[in-house]
Amino acid sequence: MSEQQHEAAAVDAALLKIGDFARLAGTNLRTLRYYEEIGLLAPARRSSGGFRFYRREDLNRLRMVGTLQALGLELARIRELMDTRAEDLPRPEFLGRVRAALNAQSAILVERLRELEAQRAGLDQALAKLTVCGSCSHRPEMGNNYCHPCQVDGTTLPADLSALF
Repeated sequence: MSEQQHEAAAVDAALLKIGDFARLAGTNLRTLRYYEEIGLLAPARRSSGGFRFYRREDLNRLRMVGTLQALGLELARIRELMDTRAEDLPRPEFLGRVRAALNAQSAILVERLRELEAQRAGLDQALAKLTVCGSCSHRPEMGNNYCHPCQVDGTTLPADLSALF
């Protein structure tokens, strides 16, 4: 076996078959094929029979897709953010694309954190108002508009409390 064949065999041994990759990623074959179709994830290699093989490092790319989906981004936007792998780009342009993608993700996280902090503040307000409810003899029901406004002090119920009353 030539040196080149040894290197190819070593690379192949490090690759994961699509089923094994899907299992490690916690996803299914259909999702992986779809992500390939829309340009989010590409197999490292295909066998002569067309079987897909992935690198373990491709799990990081798949996890990033999942993270961005959890932040509410659509797959088309995720593809735009992750479109850094053009092979013919000069290195400075490639690094610029990577930096822009990471900065965009950071900005999305900062915005999401602001939204979560606002939600938490709303819950804190609801919990504080609920303390007042502990001393009230009214029960939220249709006849008292589910305690809206508050039957004790006439204030508007916090949105999160109103939703549950």
